[in-house]
This record gives sequence, C-alpha cells and structure tokens, in this order.
Amino acid sequence: MDWLLHIDQQVFEWINSIDSDALDTIVPHLREKETWIPVYIGLAAWLIWRYRKLGLIVILGAILTTGAADMLSSKVIKPTVERLRPCNDPEMKPDMETRVSCGSGYSFTSSHAANHFALSVFLCLAVARRRKWLATSFILWAASICFAQIFVGVHYPFDILGGAFLGSSIAVCIWLLLRSWLPDIDE
Repeated sequence: MDWLLHIDQQVFEWINSIDSDALDTIVPHLREKETWIPVYIGLAAWLIWRYRKLGLIVILGAILTTGAADMLSSKVIKPTVERLRPCNDPEMKPDMETRVSCGSGYSFTSSHAANHFALSVFLCLAVARRRKWLATSFILWAASICFAQIFVGVHYPFDILGGAFLGSSIAVCIWLLLRSWLPDIDE
C-alpha cells in the first residue's frame, strides 16, 4: 500500500509543480462553481427547449445524482477515511505550490470529482449516448475540474480517481432507475 501512496504523491508533485503563468491564472477558476453557473443555466434551458417535460426529468435526475454524490463523498467517505489534503499535510506542504485557500476538510474522496463526474456521466447516459462529441465534452469538462483540484494543491490524484469512480457509479445507478421514464431521449 505504501508504494501506491508514493505514486499518488509523486503524480501530485508533478502536476502541482507545473510552472505556467497562464495555468496559474485560468485553472483556479475552473474549480469554482460560479464559473460554471452560465453553463448550468444554458444546459438546463437547452434540455427544456429540446426535450420539454423529459428535459425536466433529466434536470431532476442530474440534481439527484449530484446531490447523492456530494452527500456520500462529503458526509460519509471523507469523515470515515480522514485523509489530509496535500495542502494541510505537514510532509507535503513545504514542497508544494498552494494556489487557493486550502480549506479544513478532508481529501478522500474529492467531492468536486464525485459531483462533476456524477453530473457528466448522468448527462452522457441521458442525452449523449449517440452524440459522442457531446459525451466527450461532458467528460473533458469534469476531467478539467479534477485536474484543477490537483494543480491548485487541494487533492491527490487518488482522491480524484476515487471521487470520479464514486460519482460515475452513482450516475449509472440513478440512470438505471430513471431510464424507463426517459425512452429514446438520446435520439
């Protein structure tokens, strides 16, 4: 197990140590929900315009999926595992670049990763199974937010992978529960 944690720390250090003024300016904003509010509003409007009542079911499913991912990550897993964030870890802190406020919560699983992969995978299943470009866009969006979490110094890569797996799993489960109400919506 120690070798896995060593790999996790090495990958974290590699990503966190990237020296780029452009990334230093842009990446911290990728992880802020306020950055994405216009996208959320536009996506909700598109879903309602395109699918009418079924669009509302997709929106409710997305909210349920994201809420479940957030609750399990924040309220169940993090307090159980109690892994320190890299920016709060006394061994890591001296050698890392902290680009945002660290926060006092725990690190595993990343709630940002869980929430954004939950939303992305749910949307892929609900409206993008046959639109590969749209599914790819959803996944790249979630991945960019996850990269940002490592780059700014608040999560290790395994925190991100755990959150992404959690969120994706919840999305699949909720999609399976709701799919009978969303027949052929992806056409």
